[in-house]
Amino acid sequence: MIDDYRLYLHHRWMEGCSNAAALTREIQQLGYRGDVNTVRRHLRPYRTGTIPTDAPLPHLTVRRVTDWIMRRPEQLTETERKCLDELCERSPTLATTTQYARRLASMVRERRSEHLAPDVWLADVRLDGQRELRTLAAAYGATEQPYSPP
Repeated sequence: MIDDYRLYLHHRWMEGCSNAAALTREIQQLGYRGDVNTVRRHLRPYRTGTIPTDAPLPHLTVRRVTDWIMRRPEQLTETERKCLDELCERSPTLATTTQYARRLASMVRERRSEHLAPDVWLADVRLDGQRELRTLAAAYGATEQPYSPP
């Protein structure tokens, strides 16, 4: 449960806030549902002087990162946004995938009436998308073909 707040806690500790109860209240306002004891356990290495030099990322899983990509950017927490931005900086492939996935999600969510929007997305993916995206585009394009019985 604390994984999503590790980066926030790290930054606050580096700013000089070392009160576990105060930090717990802060992250509870951000959506944390755990208790102060979990925060204390997380901060124990900081108190013994083994502060990580780099800010820790939340425990990353494919599901978590996919969730960040597919959610509307304005619905991400600051920590989630920073983590995704950092991942995209490390991997240009992920950055490109994120852009295409968000465009597609937006078209589906908003049910755009612009009849060319899917065609433009498909053309863009075919031109500079990764292999996996081209496969998705091919599958999507196949669903757009009119049905003709065998």
